[in-house]
Amino acid sequence: MLITMGCGDACPVFPGKRHLDWNLGDPAGQGIDAVRPIRDDIKRRVEQLITELPGTIG
Repeated sequence: MLITMGCGDACPVFPGKRHLDWNLGDPAGQGIDAVRPIRDDIKRRVEQLITELPGTIG
């Protein structure tokens, strides 16, 4: 599985692998109040992904 974060057409491609592009805000240069929601979104997505993976309990 390959997860990218908003790189669009510039993302690497690996044939035969599941590819998810999580379009997330760029935290570069932002204050903590802007970064926390991005962090929380990533955490939520990872937790959801874990429940969807084969062989995981969720």
